[in-house]
Amino acid sequence: MRFFKETHIDFMGKRKVWYTVSIIALLIGLSGLLFKGFTFGIDFLGGTELIVQFDRPVDVGRIRSALDRSGMSGLEIKSFGSPQDMLIRTPMQVEGTKVADAIKAALTENIPDTPFKVLREDKIGPKIGSELRRDAVYAIGATLIIIMIYVGFRFKFIYGVMGVVALFHDVLLTLGFVAMFNGIGPYLNLEFSMSMMAAFLTLIGFSINDTVIVFDRIRENLKVHKTESLAEVINKSINQTLSRTIITTGTVVMVLVILFFFGGEVNRGFAFTFLIGSVSGTYSSIYVASALVLDTTIRRKPKLNARHGR
Repeated sequence: MRFFKETHIDFMGKRKVWYTVSIIALLIGLSGLLFKGFTFGIDFLGGTELIVQFDRPVDVGRIRSALDRSGMSGLEIKSFGSPQDMLIRTPMQVEGTKVADAIKAALTENIPDTPFKVLREDKIGPKIGSELRRDAVYAIGATLIIIMIYVGFRFKFIYGVMGVVALFHDVLLTLGFVAMFNGIGPYLNLEFSMSMMAAFLTLIGFSINDTVIVFDRIRENLKVHKTESLAEVINKSINQTLSRTIITTGTVVMVLVILFFFGGEVNRGFAFTFLIGSVSGTYSSIYVASALVLDTTIRRKPKLNARHGR
């Protein structure tokens, strides 16, 4: 199935404009990361976290007062999806489930007219949270290095480097937008949890897959169209894979939009992260990875000619 039988879009001719777009998008995203900061979930911080569902909406102030009367002040309380659902989190570390039991007892005693049920209860030790933060950085770093080596061996080293540069672009852009949109509304509790970590690793794989397909077509066309310039070959390759790119990315985006709105609060962070990353990954395959390969090759060519006396 092809949406476009034959296109002749000059992608590389506008690459400097899209460089500017990428820089602006990265600056906007990183400014959100700088000024708003990143919120780690309990997976990485440690502590106790409960998600409770009341029979009817309860004001956050009333829940806070109920916990304060039981000597449990300073807890983080916020809505979690629907008005009836509340997330209660504390960094307190006590053996067993004593903290969670105390929170439930305080709510039962001080808000007796509004029954509730516990949707989720988590407890993570501080040492485990610290190890998970470290392992998350190691996992992403190791993935990028392995991908660079793989692409470098399969094509040329410059392709591997620029493929990883495009992945850095996607990860940083997605991190920035997650930080920027976090907490804007009750449906955007975008804390960095293990599910979001999975989303980042998934988008890295998705993005490099799209890049490798474009690179593979470039390699094939370089053998066939030997008289054409590299820019012409790259444009031809991107146009030939454009229909496949639109079908693949469009299908993924539709699924992620449905998952974001109807997949529940637990899956919303994953869906939002992967949605931004998949769009960025498709864009970067063309205007970051391929464009940087072209510009780097153009800059290296005079040096190579001079070295060989041409």
